[in-house]
Amino acid sequence: MPLISRKGNQMPESPIRKLVPYAEAAKKRGTKVYHLNIGQPDIKTPQVALDAIKNNTIEVLSYARSEGSEVYRNKLANYYATNNIKVTASNIVATTGGSEALLFTIGSITDPGDEIIIPEPFYANYNGFATASGINVVPVISKIEDNFALPNIEDFEQLITSKTKAILICNPGNPTGYLYSKEEIEKLKQLVLKHDLFLIADEVYREFVYDGLQHHSIMSEKGLDQHAIMIDSVSKRYSMCGARIGCIVSRNDAFIATTVKFAQARLSPPTYALLASEAALETPQSYFDDVIDEYVDRRNTLISELQKIEGIKVANPKGAFYCVAELPVKDADHFAQWILEKFNDQNETVMIAPASGFYSTENEGKNQVRIAYVLNKTDLKRSVQILKSALATYNR
Repeated sequence: MPLISRKGNQMPESPIRKLVPYAEAAKKRGTKVYHLNIGQPDIKTPQVALDAIKNNTIEVLSYARSEGSEVYRNKLANYYATNNIKVTASNIVATTGGSEALLFTIGSITDPGDEIIIPEPFYANYNGFATASGINVVPVISKIEDNFALPNIEDFEQLITSKTKAILICNPGNPTGYLYSKEEIEKLKQLVLKHDLFLIADEVYREFVYDGLQHHSIMSEKGLDQHAIMIDSVSKRYSMCGARIGCIVSRNDAFIATTVKFAQARLSPPTYALLASEAALETPQSYFDDVIDEYVDRRNTLISELQKIEGIKVANPKGAFYCVAELPVKDADHFAQWILEKFNDQNETVMIAPASGFYSTENEGKNQVRIAYVLNKTDLKRSVQILKSALATYNR
């Protein structure tokens, strides 16, 4: 029998999606499942984006331009200008989601065996992207006790080798919800300049910042033109996860020209989704104001309810819509499967994402889970009630 590749065997399962069969089986048994496992907002997609699809007059659904239409990229540049990011259409490449943006970025700046340093826990698919590209993730552990703040810059520097090509951060963070301060961004800036590395920032949650704090983009930092690479997406900003439109933004011309070759190899991003994404840029600020207020309420509800459960430790997110909680269990992977497979409370249960998959260091995060507060407050309260009951039963 022909063999599967070593790379294929090494591809990690998604901690977010690997429990789906157990959730589906629970639903078939008639059990209601509250989904706290995935960052799929229940916020309505802006009507202007939906109308762009419904009301278009396209007669031939043709290829889009490989890097996205110039009209779309110009509008994106105007949007970024309102966020103190001054770029032009030539600095932007549209991609099929933020995932493809990261794959093109890694492919453009690394060779097999190279390394990228990432503070962990981090978005689980970074592991998959690294494996697909034949490179190594070098983790720097951040701690729940510090609310997952940036580790000491010395911890980064001691890991830099001749194979290090970049430092990658997610800001605000998935899965932690941590928001990097201006001072932390400055420290990373000085480090990548000192060692001539790329600084990649996954900024797809830019709009979701709370408590009067401000998001600091690496693209707003002076002196980083040749080093800064920003990853972005419409998925979370406009609740358009299914559109699969993201982008790469950089002022490094050689880097952008290289990513365009990757974009040409896959032909183009989806035309209808580009139309919706272009229209979404007309979304009024009032939409975001309402969404932010809603997420703050949901965050406060979730954190306060979790803190009532004995033995739980939870970080307080300042952005995005996730938190990491440490549970009074030894193996959160086993617990997350058990709660779907063996447990229900009044014929209801919850689906959570084990946090071990958000680490690349072995045995880290074994008793942690990521919880997405993308449900309404009533459902969040009920979900935590179920979680509390499940923990009591599980630990007996």
